[in-house]
This record gives sequence, structure tokens and C-alpha cells, in this order.
Amino acid sequence: MTTAVDASLRVLQGSVQNMQARSRLLPLLRSPLLGELLAWIYLHPEESSSVAELARRFKVSQSTVSREADRLAEAGLIQTERRGNMRLLRADLTGPLARPLTELLALTYGPSAVLADLLPALPGVAEAYIYGSWAARYSGEPGPPPHDVDVLVVGDVDDDDLADAARDAERRLGREVNVHRVSVASWRSADDPFLTSVRSRPTYAIVEPGDPR
Repeated sequence: MTTAVDASLRVLQGSVQNMQARSRLLPLLRSPLLGELLAWIYLHPEESSSVAELARRFKVSQSTVSREADRLAEAGLIQTERRGNMRLLRADLTGPLARPLTELLALTYGPSAVLADLLPALPGVAEAYIYGSWAARYSGEPGPPPHDVDVLVVGDVDDDDLADAARDAERRLGREVNVHRVSVASWRSADDPFLTSVRSRPTYAIVEPGDPR
């Protein structure tokens, strides 16, 4: 007999023929976008996020988010409601997968959701990127699961504020978060071998130039 858990897992996995797009951070998931959506929703369980907001955050169309929301709601993983013209999504914490799924998401796609909460709020952050093994897995490069998270912060940010943010992120993610701060001038320069190496490898943008704050 098909159970609710079986149905939910089928929605997360999707077609086995679509292996090329499958997440490298959490191979259970059929796409990185699904991981990002679920991580944002499940790691902000007290909030409802609109389809429009999520589409802007992950740079996809609203119709793409709506289709994913339909599947996730049918599987009992999220709740949806209409408020005027907005469709709001939030985690369904009543199901048997809620707790283990939250833990899995924190360990895999959690850095993108948690750091997007913490870093844009700090004064002086001009840009911020995840680099290293987490960014490589996110981009689709094969390899072992990342054990820590490497973050490059560009700007004039108070070191104590960054240290507090790193500790908060470590508490929420259950893994080490390493923050490296550089000036805007250094980041723009081509002279630093370390920064040249960072730029040559996959990165995931948390704060990009011109992002609304």
C-alpha cells in the first residue's frame, strides 16, 4: 500500500530519467531549485513566503515556483493559502517527514537560507559569496558532502559582527562556518592569488552588487 511518506518521496525524487539535473548536495532531490525552495520554507517555519518573493529570490519564474508548490502541497510537505492576489507557502510541520527533512535541509541547502538571513543585515557588506566544496556541490560538481561552509564577505564590516553571524550560522546549521573578509578594492584587484582562485571556482552569491537591502 502506498503511504504518505512514499508519495512525498516520489515528489522529491521526480523522474529517474532526469538524473543530470539532480542535486549533488542532496541526491534525494531531483533539482537544486527544489532544495533551495524547501530549505527556505522549512528553515523559516514561522513565516509564510509568497510565490512572487520566492521567484525573485531564486531568479526563476512565478509559474515555476507555483508548479513546485502544487507538487509539494499534494505530497503534504507544504501548506498553501491565498491572501488577495498572493499565494503564500509555509512548511507543513505535522507530517512524519517534517523533522528529518528539516535536519537534512539544514545540513545540505541550509547555508543558502541561513546566510541569506544573516549577512545582508550587517552594515558594510557590499558582496558575499559561499565558495569551496559547498559551492562546488551546488554547481553540480561530484564529490563528498561538504563538512564546513566557506564564506567570502566583501566590504567594510565589523569583525565582531561577522564573528557573531558565523556563530549563529554554525548553531543553526550544525557545522563550521568559515568567514573570510576582504575589502572592495582587494576583491576588484587581480593581484591576490587566493581571490583569483576563489573567482575561478564555483561560488554562490548571498549578496550581489546592487542587491536591495
